[in-house]
Amino acid sequence: MDDDLDQALGAVGPRLRTLRRQRETTLADLSAATGISVSTLSRLESGARRPTLELLLPLAKAHGVTLDELVDAPPTGDPRIHLRPIRRFGMTMLPLTRRAGGIQAYKLVIPAGSQRREPDPQTHEGYEWMYVLNGRLRVILGEHDLVLVPGEAAEFDTRVPHWFGAADADPVEFLSLFGKQGERAHLRARPKKDES
Repeated sequence: MDDDLDQALGAVGPRLRTLRRQRETTLADLSAATGISVSTLSRLESGARRPTLELLLPLAKAHGVTLDELVDAPPTGDPRIHLRPIRRFGMTMLPLTRRAGGIQAYKLVIPAGSQRREPDPQTHEGYEWMYVLNGRLRVILGEHDLVLVPGEAAEFDTRVPHWFGAADADPVEFLSLFGKQGERAHLRARPKKDES
């Protein structure tokens, strides 16, 4: 393990020099951007100084790379994300994204025989896209009362009064993408070629 660590840290210097040269940056420019002295930067690049986290973080930022890219870190273990389901209004919501802001993705499940709620349309800021995987999803959107079946999708501005629930006593599974106003999800199909 120590040999692997020493080898990874030993490769950082040449990688730092290559990144700096690719960006056509001088040691003085990099020193001004990071607050690290020119002599320390030179010793890091030559391998005379062992890199530390305090030195690597500002250098990664200055070069616009991740710390993993800078040290050529080996892949880490299990890449799976273990997200916790949220239960609301008789539905189970499984978040598929974890980043704050931007578009949020969810898988929603309305179980079989769940208590049918009376539609109570709500409004809020945002834009939503729904895609039915299994079952039949009732969507009330403004004056429209729709039933979506597997393979069907709907998208709408959430400032329009809306509500959704199971269309019958069977379970419903669907995907939902929710984003700030203006972030819309579109599926585009190529136009049919004119066969004349």
